[in-house]
Amino acid sequence: MIKRLNYGMVGGDLNAFIGGVHRVAASFDGRTQLAAGCFNPNAEPNKECGEFLGLDSDRVYKDYVEMAAKESAREDGINFVTIAAPNNMHYLVAKTFLLHGINVLCEKPLSFEVSEGEELKKIANEKGLLFAVNYAYSGNNMVKEARELVEQGVIGDIINVNAEYLQEWLIDDIGAGDNTMNKLSVWRKDPKLSGSSNCVGDIGTHIEHTVSYITGLKVKRLAAKMDYFGQPLDLNANILVEFDNGSHGVFSSSQVCVGHMNGLVVRIFGTKGSIEWVQENPNILSVTLKGKPTQIYNRGMSYVSKRSAQMSRIPSGHPEGLYEAFANIYKVWVNANLKKLNGDEFSKYDDDFPSIDDGIAGVKFVHACLASNKNGGNWVDVD
Repeated sequence: MIKRLNYGMVGGDLNAFIGGVHRVAASFDGRTQLAAGCFNPNAEPNKECGEFLGLDSDRVYKDYVEMAAKESAREDGINFVTIAAPNNMHYLVAKTFLLHGINVLCEKPLSFEVSEGEELKKIANEKGLLFAVNYAYSGNNMVKEARELVEQGVIGDIINVNAEYLQEWLIDDIGAGDNTMNKLSVWRKDPKLSGSSNCVGDIGTHIEHTVSYITGLKVKRLAAKMDYFGQPLDLNANILVEFDNGSHGVFSSSQVCVGHMNGLVVRIFGTKGSIEWVQENPNILSVTLKGKPTQIYNRGMSYVSKRSAQMSRIPSGHPEGLYEAFANIYKVWVNANLKKLNGDEFSKYDDDFPSIDDGIAGVKFVHACLASNKNGGNWVDVD
């Protein structure tokens, strides 16, 4: 029985934030070993990263094409690849590894075009491969608790959703044109690298997925207004949404809201009560039932659901955050890959990771927002 997996990484060199988070998260449960990589297309930083991580030199590849071909031919080749490369590479890298029979865990966005995402899904299905898209907030323990409470009918039928993701870090880009001191925003303003949307594509899709994950609802249509402030891509967006159960909601997504660091907040309102989760205080969940005082659910306590308890890593009172959320995605993902390799049947929660369908939904959401904004904020269908 296989108990441990080799994996590889594309992108995420020593100067990249997200690659390091993935490597730490993947190592949490001791069931993975980073065995191969192409961390940077430039030879020197690629070699430096491989050496620092202790990889064999012959498994630090000059490009992802060589990596996919050679790893798929090895008896001890990688089981899956983590794609932490820039946005514009996700589709091509994912397609290459799928065609070589290697499972894929990809950073979002899945792709720039809906057709590309659907092509990746077709290849994965034809080859019987697993595919995850890293919408990491759904790995947070209390987001899972919120999902359980909704599924159990604790707050009744959902009638309204209010969610926001507010940041301030691009405030100096307003009116700055190409003259900005924020080096992180340079590639985000380039459609060739970032895609057709910056703000909605980067953080608005986290709203869409986190709401969908908690509620089980899908956005049916929307009306969006996006603000560019002289930049080629959006910095701010306000979106009215209609879900497939007929209820409505408001999503607010911004990178220019002074005083807000990483303010993902999700409020779900039902006929019996409401739920609120705040990403910057991720270990608690506020639950208010009709006619009752607000209850504060704390992570790791005896009263939380079995699922929430399963995903807790340390005793209550010790904060869990972004690394643990990523690690929970990997925990489920690795378990699914091991079950598949060992021929075990999947049971409930074995596919509790963001899927390629979630990735496609995110791409559709972005395109619908762009179409609505172009048409003066009129309602457009998401599919």
